[in-house]
Amino acid sequence: MRSHRGHFQPENPEKYTGTYPIVWRSSWELAVCRLLDNHPDVVRWASESMKIPYFNPIQNKYTVYVPDFTALYKDKTGKLRAEILEVKPKRETLLSEAKTKRDKAALQVNAIKWKAAKDFADKHGMFFRVLNEDHIFSNQMKRKR
Repeated sequence: MRSHRGHFQPENPEKYTGTYPIVWRSSWELAVCRLLDNHPDVVRWASESMKIPYFNPIQNKYTVYVPDFTALYKDKTGKLRAEILEVKPKRETLLSEAKTKRDKAALQVNAIKWKAAKDFADKHGMFFRVLNEDHIFSNQMKRKR
């Protein structure tokens, strides 16, 4: 993943409920911004709008996880579905793809954060999903809806 950074200007600002500027930190996050902004089933969305507290046993302290996106959309049955979305490369999401010590360490920390996010989502009637390059660029994300 090539590191980029920029501000996203939505074409449908009425759907965006987060704070401005909308900062994207990778081309993958930019692709998700565009999808959420333009997909007809997305009712509203936000970037880095949520803070989820969790205990990090590696650092032995309480800290906060800020997921990349939240979205409210109509699923294929027409039911509204609230979802927390995180964008990460496969090497930081799957053990089979983690080749370096850095990737394996990131995977370990991510697993802790994502358990906290899943617990938070379950408690609030939401869903949590991690998107990697396969999801973003294979149109799999669009088909699941």
